[in-house]
Amino acid sequence: MAKSSELTLKNRLFLKTYRWRRVEGAPWAALEKPLSECTVGLVSSAGFVPPGVEPFDETVRGGDSSWRKVAADVDPSTLADCHRSESFDHKGMEADPDLAFPLTRLRELADAGVIGGVAREHVSMMGSITVTGPLQKETLPAVAAHFREVGADLVLLVPV
Repeated sequence: MAKSSELTLKNRLFLKTYRWRRVEGAPWAALEKPLSECTVGLVSSAGFVPPGVEPFDETVRGGDSSWRKVAADVDPSTLADCHRSESFDHKGMEADPDLAFPLTRLRELADAGVIGGVAREHVSMMGSITVTGPLQKETLPAVAAHFREVGADLVLLVPV
């Protein structure tokens, strides 16, 4: 994690003046079966895009709240970094995409029997979305429906 002194002046000013929202309570649903029987999905806000898939639109004011499907059999090293934020160093996740999209680790957990399986599709989103209305009203319900459709029992969120 960067120190504020390492950020550009533009990013320091943005963080200082941003109107942060406080959300009380967190939605919670207890697992209905053991983890070892659960199919697990993955959502990352790293802005990764699989080969041949349209990148996120960096020009959208407030952030691109769209999402991309990522097949379970994708090679994480082929994912393209399309995250627009300059607030963090992208080198780590570019060198090892599993830092931000831990699909290889998820496969290992399934192979070891820790989880029941890996969902057939996962989701990549753009982080640094400052206009959250469309994200909350359109994107997140669609992503939740997608995971129900692919049979995920739980979803791991990896914020970037």
